[in-house]
Amino acid sequence: MTTTLDSLEPALSVRQVLTLERVLAGEPEVVAGASHLDRPVRWVHVAEAADVGVMLSGGEMVLTTGVLLAGDEEKQAEYVRSLHRAEAAAVVLGLGRAFPAAPDVMRRAAERCGLPMVVLHRPFPFAELTEEVQSRLVRRKFAAVSLSEAVRTELTALITAGAPLQRLLDEVARHSACPVVVTNLAHRVLGTAGERPAVDDVLRDWERIARQAGGTEGDGWIRAELGGRGERWGRIVLCGYRGDTATGRLLADRAAEALVLHRMLGGGAACSWEEQSAQGLLTDLVSGVVPARQLLPRARAAGLPVNRRTFVPLVVRDGDTSRLDRLLRLLGLPGLVAELADGATAVLLSLARDQDADALAAHFATRLRAESGPARTVVAAADPRVVWDDVPAGLREAQHVADAVADSVAALDLPPVVRLRDVHLRGLIRLLRDDPHVQSFAERELDGLLREADEDLLSVLRTYLATGRNKSRTAQLHHVSRPALYRRLEAIQVRLGVDLDDFEQAASVHIALLAHDAQQQ
Repeated sequence: MTTTLDSLEPALSVRQVLTLERVLAGEPEVVAGASHLDRPVRWVHVAEAADVGVMLSGGEMVLTTGVLLAGDEEKQAEYVRSLHRAEAAAVVLGLGRAFPAAPDVMRRAAERCGLPMVVLHRPFPFAELTEEVQSRLVRRKFAAVSLSEAVRTELTALITAGAPLQRLLDEVARHSACPVVVTNLAHRVLGTAGERPAVDDVLRDWERIARQAGGTEGDGWIRAELGGRGERWGRIVLCGYRGDTATGRLLADRAAEALVLHRMLGGGAACSWEEQSAQGLLTDLVSGVVPARQLLPRARAAGLPVNRRTFVPLVVRDGDTSRLDRLLRLLGLPGLVAELADGATAVLLSLARDQDADALAAHFATRLRAESGPARTVVAAADPRVVWDDVPAGLREAQHVADAVADSVAALDLPPVVRLRDVHLRGLIRLLRDDPHVQSFAERELDGLLREADEDLLSVLRTYLATGRNKSRTAQLHHVSRPALYRRLEAIQVRLGVDLDDFEQAASVHIALLAHDAQQQ
């Protein structure tokens, strides 16, 4: 729905009008409909005609002295009923010559109809009240329209500049001063913005809160649908907006317009926002910058089961996120998938406690490798975690294992799921790669090859050592004859000044090469 100037509701309620200084001078008293004082006042209308209801369009606060109603109780009751039928906001009766006190007939009729009825005990110029309220309504409507254009301009500028979804949501949260949540139609959270503690409070019990507030805009919960061409695919929700409902609805509508435009120009589908949400969550988990417990509400709101679950942290090398996500759905495995960096993709499985985590992880990896064809896909894993706070360490361990076997010839012979126990020395070197002593050792041992930057000989040396000094296998992998390989190995030994047939010297060179390769990644 698009909000226009004509559809904007006023920003004043009956209660607010009664607190204005000029109104207080008339000593107002609510004699009926006290539970309906939060009705919005669209306009103020002064009328004495008994059939005033036919002149109204809804939302008016009607001011009258009742001079044409005095002495006729049936007219008095019908007057109130006609205001109710016209959906007037309230009726204000100025006491005086016609009515020295609130007439019981009008008061009872107003109470039955739920129409706020207010009497003014002191003489009061209606013109002053009309002028005060009308000027405030006009100013607020103009401010709302100005805000609408300002928000539209700012969001459009961000989209034009190629800003990500999060930047747009941050801008909406700045204007609304409340948590902002974007969801799909299943209430799965795709993005959030706002003060982190307030957002976490909203997400902590998101499923219940979202469904409870799904059909109403009470308590500041304001929604706008996302979609186009007759198809809805999500919604944006202002959670606990403290301003008037009309302005909040306007902000939500402008935000929805911008998000739809963002999606259209980006050429992506709604699921790409789900990928961004998962990426932000898993990146924060891996980095450890945000404590895991603080990320639990986000995980739950993103659709990941977290209560009494077994979590299996995986990192996949050379795996496409959409393919991994599709495979999870095919196998019926709940989880999140997100691209990290350097060709690594994190997969966090959430399994029931009675499921065999190792077997399911192996099945997932086997299916993934089968779908990958000749491409070499490495699936690294940490041991399953049953405590959420242990998940970040598990993801980092899986990432470490994946990095340790990256670009390794030996990876061809690894099991479907690689764990820390499978990487042995390579894993240790990976951990120590930034140590200055290790760096100096690698440069010293390989100086003869590094100085001349002979990548061909380095590649032969790497394969020869990774295959356990198997000359036949090395020659086969490099597509050279055995005599040609012998000549290259001889050149390597001369440049390095070592005997590769000597186990200790070969081991030293192997460690140095592992350290060198780890430093290059």
